[in-house]
Amino acid sequence: MGADYLGGQFTAACLSVGTSSFADFLATSAPDLLPGAISARPGAPPAGQAGPDLPHGTTIVAMDFRGGVIMAGDRRSTAGSMIAQRDIEKVFRSDDFSCVGISGVAGVGLDLVRLFQLELEHYEKLEGRTLSLDGKANRLAAFVRGNLGGALQGLVVVPLFAGYDEDTGKGRIFSYDVAGGRYEERRYHAIGSGSLFARGSLKKLYTEDMAEADAITVSMHALYDAADDDSATGGPDLTRRIYPVVAVITADGFRRLTDDEAGEYAQAVVTERMASPGGPIAPLRQDSASNSGT
Repeated sequence: MGADYLGGQFTAACLSVGTSSFADFLATSAPDLLPGAISARPGAPPAGQAGPDLPHGTTIVAMDFRGGVIMAGDRRSTAGSMIAQRDIEKVFRSDDFSCVGISGVAGVGLDLVRLFQLELEHYEKLEGRTLSLDGKANRLAAFVRGNLGGALQGLVVVPLFAGYDEDTGKGRIFSYDVAGGRYEERRYHAIGSGSLFARGSLKKLYTEDMAEADAITVSMHALYDAADDDSATGGPDLTRRIYPVVAVITADGFRRLTDDEAGEYAQAVVTERMASPGGPIAPLRQDSASNSGT
């Protein structure tokens, strides 16, 4: 902790009785490490002038399915009109039953994710239990709100949070705005520059109570559609073997698909698009078909 750990000895800040919040501890011992602290540093750029050429992460999708929730993210980051990195990771495990994806300025987003992971781990160690899923979503909202000063300077980070609710036995999805507003989404959601196209794809292909394999395939199609219309979103790169990061969370906990597993789904989607570039067509519901006389 820098000044709190000197010469092999913990200082008074580390040994004093405090709350179970790691962020509260930082606020008293090292406030410069909190999200948004950059806005208070000497020489910080004026509002709205930071970040246009910094690496930005883009499209993240999430959807529930029978037994849990899935989150997937493309691997491209951009700096202006240039590709900054082809294999960046934007979906992360936050604890055993939740994950978080980031869109926006990549460096700030990664710091926010690391702090959030520490917050949940710190709470569990001190309290001997995990936060509820709503509690985790609220803690993340506070971190996003803490970065409001940075967001006003152009250092915008917007996360997507999802997890398995052990109380209800279902997957849940939460989105945020730059001011830390928290919103629970139903069935599916997407964030980032390609989110408009990804959501259109999800709206077309999503069905209630999907099997896990079908949900993964739908998320791959959604990212493919986003990449098809948004230059900042990267599609599956079969040549370099770079595939979307896919996280699955069920009652068994967090699981990230291996590159081989993700590659199989990506290859299947690309093969289907070779035959039908527009992707699968959602069938009309049976009751609609019968009502129309067909």
